[in-house]
Amino acid sequence: MQRNRWILAAAIATALCGTSAIAATPAPSNADIGLDLAGIDHSVKPGDEFFDYANGAWLKTAQIPADRSSVGTFLKIFEATEKHTADLIKNAGDSHPAAGSNARKIADYYAAYMDEAAIAKHGLAPLKPALSAIDAIASKGDLARVLGGRLRADVDPVNATNFHTENLFGLFVTQGLEDPGHTVAYLLQGGLAMPSRDYYLSNDPHMVAFRGKYHDYVAALLKQAGIADADAKANTVVDLETKIAKAQESLIDSQDVHKANNLWSMADFAQKAPGLDWSAYFKAAHLDGQKQIDVWQPSAATGLAALVASEPLDAWKTLLTFHTLDAAAPLLPKAYDDLHFGFYGQTLQGTPQQQPRWKLAVGATNTDLGDAVGQLYVQKYFPASSKTEVQQLVKNLIAAFDERLDTLSWMTPATRAKAKEKLVTLKVGVGYPEHWRDYSALKIDADDPLGNHLRAVRHEYEHQLAKLGQPVDRGEWWMTPQTVNAVNLPLQNALNFPAAILQAPFFDPKADAAANYGAIGAIIGHEISHSFDNTGADFDAQGRMENWWTPADEAHFKSATAQLVKQFDQYEALPGLHVSGEQTLGENIADVSGLTIAYLAYHKSLGGKPAPVIDGLSGDQRFFLAFGQAWRSKIRDAAQRQRLATDVHAPAEFRALTVRNLDAWYPAFNVQPGQKLYLAPDQRVKIW
Repeated sequence: MQRNRWILAAAIATALCGTSAIAATPAPSNADIGLDLAGIDHSVKPGDEFFDYANGAWLKTAQIPADRSSVGTFLKIFEATEKHTADLIKNAGDSHPAAGSNARKIADYYAAYMDEAAIAKHGLAPLKPALSAIDAIASKGDLARVLGGRLRADVDPVNATNFHTENLFGLFVTQGLEDPGHTVAYLLQGGLAMPSRDYYLSNDPHMVAFRGKYHDYVAALLKQAGIADADAKANTVVDLETKIAKAQESLIDSQDVHKANNLWSMADFAQKAPGLDWSAYFKAAHLDGQKQIDVWQPSAATGLAALVASEPLDAWKTLLTFHTLDAAAPLLPKAYDDLHFGFYGQTLQGTPQQQPRWKLAVGATNTDLGDAVGQLYVQKYFPASSKTEVQQLVKNLIAAFDERLDTLSWMTPATRAKAKEKLVTLKVGVGYPEHWRDYSALKIDADDPLGNHLRAVRHEYEHQLAKLGQPVDRGEWWMTPQTVNAVNLPLQNALNFPAAILQAPFFDPKADAAANYGAIGAIIGHEISHSFDNTGADFDAQGRMENWWTPADEAHFKSATAQLVKQFDQYEALPGLHVSGEQTLGENIADVSGLTIAYLAYHKSLGGKPAPVIDGLSGDQRFFLAFGQAWRSKIRDAAQRQRLATDVHAPAEFRALTVRNLDAWYPAFNVQPGQKLYLAPDQRVKIW
């Protein structure tokens, strides 16, 4: 959701007992200490390869499921949640719910998705209105109207600055960057079917190969739809998308919130981005009543509009036809779905096998009827006691952060006062939103799977449009309760910890405090720290874009973070392919900060007593091992390559190496100079 770095894409949060601190009483050696002791590889020195030390024995035997691109701790909790929501969704119709009720919509949506015979019978019929509208384009004015009618809302903060869908632009609606009292429509670059512009422009041999296979996929999909000259039209699609990619701004530039503050009046569009009939576009998009729109990537808007003018109508019609088929393929007859998975799943992710139909149906229902399913989920799996426990844990971490602010020698009093004001006003949402989404106007038909999805997408767009001109909802959630993730929202000065992330194995109330703080506490601290990182520093307590750092403090922060960029630049994720320290900077800052605060909170929880030694491990060793195992992961090379090109998070194995920056890690594992991960004290990044 998002500058995007305030989201933890594989984030973790937790539920915890409702005491002021986790008790640090000694535990017997056979207790559940929240660690996989058998997964540790004792043949590896922690100071050389800490990730392999913490997870090496597990890595030697772990197998990535044939229908997944990765496996690890995150997938484990995702699959548990998937099973829970699947049971709820499959049983939603058992009590014969009334027509129009949320339960009836859930049951009918799932049944329709599972009915492959009906999908085969419908064929391309559900797409006829969209394809006919494209076929009828006879002028650039017609093209503008069709493009405007296809504008849809991006409600995923993780990708909001890189709207890589079949639409030329995406819409994101939230409060203004400099006006927290009013909602604003943000226009975001789009137009690409592959994951990012790098897939079109990079000279990396793997990316070049992907482009060739993409051309084959485009041709095969068009041919499957009975479209003549499919190979030639595939050339047209790839050529035009390559031009779109060149017009787009980079991921790094898109993350810079200062470059996103571009309020254009309706008259500005014709002047600053000529080539597209913006009046017709916005009227078709139902945005013609807006006085201003924030253009997140202004050079992209200018470049994309110019392409509308310069490229032939037939090229645009071909592109739009392909994008329509491509977006709908998972809900078209099997031949289309197989082609779609063959490229996006097998080729780009390296995943050999499609997921079972029921998993796809559950995922789609969770997406299109998220809050309806979420209400059922929290009723069964997230009792009020869990919410209270997690709220207390968050309070513990915030208290530790507040104390840390008092001890930072480099921070000036003026900046410290602003930081404390922001911490006090931080709004933490736990489990589920205060207000649920209303689906009464959404028509769901048990015999119309693709139509259900298209109407749900339109319903979401209308929901976002309805926020314009209304008071800002500072309690708005950007994730459903069954989402295994967490988020920091700088514009709202808020955190969301969905119910699904608040369960074992990330937190276990029966486990040792060191493990709970090292795993979940570090990630909750991560989310809190986003309010004070390189983006959080640009937003005050009210969510207004206003830098609250003094020049001296900002200079210190930039110096420390530049050191962190260099640290991550050194990590080689694939042969010859390194992590981008700049692209992942915000998340790396939050990892360092979150781990630091969690460590302090853990020791505060001991109440002045020494941590018990359990199974031969000290409290500090258990704390750091829990952090290393929380990022346990094995990923396919193709999927890793995609994430390096599109994700603002470093690969999991390198996030585990955050421990290098904490002084306490060194004596805990006797890490000495000369070992691979050793950092001299002045090279360890200390921010909070």
